[in-house]
Amino acid sequence: MELSERFLADPAATEALAARLAASQPGRAVVYLAGDLGAGKSSLARAWLRELGVRGAIKSPTYTLVERYPLPGGGEAVHLDLYRLSAAGELDFLGLDELADQARLWLVEWPDRGAGALPAPDLRVGLAVQGAGRLARLQAASPSGAAWLERLAK
Repeated sequence: MELSERFLADPAATEALAARLAASQPGRAVVYLAGDLGAGKSSLARAWLRELGVRGAIKSPTYTLVERYPLPGGGEAVHLDLYRLSAAGELDFLGLDELADQARLWLVEWPDRGAGALPAPDLRVGLAVQGAGRLARLQAASPSGAAWLERLAK
């Protein structure tokens, strides 16, 4: 599938990427966010949710595993952080199946820890510290994701 890389020099560049992703995303999207601790996954997710119109506190789901946010115009965004998960089967207790119809956006940090129990991704975003900034690697994982990357490139 298609691949795009971008250097994010500072938090403003991360916010700009989040704005472009939010503006170009399909009606429903599943995004896997990967990278080491401190790579910027939560910062990107928080900026993305703000761009979609989420107001108020945007909490990290590090301890709750999942946070749900109503979106203007209907539906929800779901932000998961699976770092503390020891087995994918633990996701059964979160009621994620119920969210399938309501969630317009899934942002999943540490998706490898939920392998086999998560919806398939449309886009994979890998983040890595590079010097004083971050390198973002965006990879389409579905036809919808490929079309998304094409829109993003314009």
